[in-house]
Amino acid sequence: MAPTVTYADELTKSLRSVASTEHAVSMQRFFPHNIALLGVAAPQLRQVVRDFYSSHSHLNAEDVLQITELLLQNAKYNEEKLLAFSLLNKWTKKFYSDELLTKFRFWLENYANNWSLVDDLCLKTIYPFLLGRPYLIETIQPWSHSKVPWCRRASNVAWVKFIDRKIGRTHYQLRPELVFENCDTLLYDPHEYVQKSIGWLLKVTAQHHRRLTTDYLRRQGPKMPRSTLRYALEKLPDRKKLLTEIVAR
Repeated sequence: MAPTVTYADELTKSLRSVASTEHAVSMQRFFPHNIALLGVAAPQLRQVVRDFYSSHSHLNAEDVLQITELLLQNAKYNEEKLLAFSLLNKWTKKFYSDELLTKFRFWLENYANNWSLVDDLCLKTIYPFLLGRPYLIETIQPWSHSKVPWCRRASNVAWVKFIDRKIGRTHYQLRPELVFENCDTLLYDPHEYVQKSIGWLLKVTAQHHRRLTTDYLRRQGPKMPRSTLRYALEKLPDRKKLLTEIVAR
């Protein structure tokens, strides 16, 4: 393997070669605060990864993890971090030890600074990792106690796909009481995107555990920001009636 820095430099140069200032300006509207953007669209980023693997098919999972970590350590732009995560996605289900979960938390607490990085890491990288290790799914609950809001958001987002999921020949369901415990922990969280993650997790939970979730919302909903509550009720057919009832409590 060539020096890790050589591969990281190659990837960064490839990413910058397809960057667009116009696209960077356009993408800023999705973030409440300015973040450093190169202006690379998701399809272009995926193509950079495909081209890299096509040119370097000899790289193994450990090689890629080293490259990923170097990219994250030196990243100045949002897309460079997304690229680092994307590079790892194909390996996480079947490779690496359980200890990679510790690295995920470190990345969330030290490299994530917006919702897009959290959601991309959770739904595209951590998801297949946990899919291959369902016994670890519940162990991320302590993330909800992190000092970093992006890690607290991840404690909900990483569970969204496991509310009800077929894993191999088994049918996995995350325990609803664990979902509600997590939401209770974060109930008064002041961070907007943590609150949005509560609504998202409850919205998905309500689709599979409607009675339990509506009972929870009747009990705790009056304490939630209205936007969180609306998001949680979004997929329920009687959402308007429930919203009125809960707000009146």
